[in-house]
Amino acid sequence: MISPGLPVHPPGHCSPCYNLSVPSADFVTHRELVTTATDSGMRIDRFIAAACPELSRTRVQELIEAGLVRVDGKVASKGAVHLRGREKITVEITERPAIVAAAEAIPLNVLYEDEDVIAINKASGMTVHAGAGVISGTLVNALLGRGQALSQAGDPLRPGIVHRLDKETSGVILVAKNDMAHAKLGEAFRQRAVKKTYIALVQGSLKEKSGRIELAIGRDPIHRTRMAVERKTWHGAALTNLREARTDWRALAKIGDATLVEVQLHTGRTHQIRVHFSALKHPVVGDTLYGAAKEMQLGKTTLPPLGRNFLHAAKLGFAQPRTGEWIEIRAALPVELREYLEKLAAAAGEPPSRIDAALAGYL
Repeated sequence: MISPGLPVHPPGHCSPCYNLSVPSADFVTHRELVTTATDSGMRIDRFIAAACPELSRTRVQELIEAGLVRVDGKVASKGAVHLRGREKITVEITERPAIVAAAEAIPLNVLYEDEDVIAINKASGMTVHAGAGVISGTLVNALLGRGQALSQAGDPLRPGIVHRLDKETSGVILVAKNDMAHAKLGEAFRQRAVKKTYIALVQGSLKEKSGRIELAIGRDPIHRTRMAVERKTWHGAALTNLREARTDWRALAKIGDATLVEVQLHTGRTHQIRVHFSALKHPVVGDTLYGAAKEMQLGKTTLPPLGRNFLHAAKLGFAQPRTGEWIEIRAALPVELREYLEKLAAAAGEPPSRIDAALAGYL
């Protein structure tokens, strides 16, 4: 039965879905959504997120997993279910439990530590801090788990965090132990006085030995989990919040149909290296979000999927916030990336010694 007051449309009639918001006790909001024939084939999580703009896709999926979404009276099993059209969907929107930064016993690889800062070699797959959809297993959880004192100047979910690395990016990340260090390091990052060096493997053969990429970056208006550079058309959608971004690179070696590069970041935009090389049509190997192949192909040889992005924060140089002493920290290339290079070299008929020579100082 359709809720009173909602018009009924004949089959095939195109109309927006309707929702009814009725606040109730214990911070629960009840919504009733009615689909039309034109919604057939759409994923239920996408449909709900579009009909209820106050809910993110992640939050919709959480409600589905909690059994708070029903389709024609039956509990929705998963967000990937496709609609047939003309269903009645009910959603019970509960208040999301507060996320807290809790201590967890997670091993960390400490590269450097003094009274003001600690530098960690972050593993690929670890998120830096809690957020929507991620409440545990983060770098912050691990730091708190070792009894680490951290600065409290910023977001309470991000104690000590003055910069970030993407989840699939490994390497050096610097953390502030106190508010003085946090303020000094934060200003150093803003003034671009911190030297950040990455190692990346990108698809294809870069024609030049070195280069500079200066393309402003903003949120992709079509795919909200991605960032993008400005281009002539976005299917009518505007690219918002553009911010200048500069990436300098130097080719270390060309291996088969890929190029190993050293990258210097002069700005710290979200996904910057990944977006910039994707814009050059040379995406970072393993980065399927930005157009990389799932498996690299060299002649008749297919390399197994890397399982992560080939992007590693290899060096970080900064002035110690209390003394001003220049400190440079290095994180060796992870084993899985080294082994992938060896497989790539073997497929390309290259001697392993060439990899060692190209990565002198990074192994």
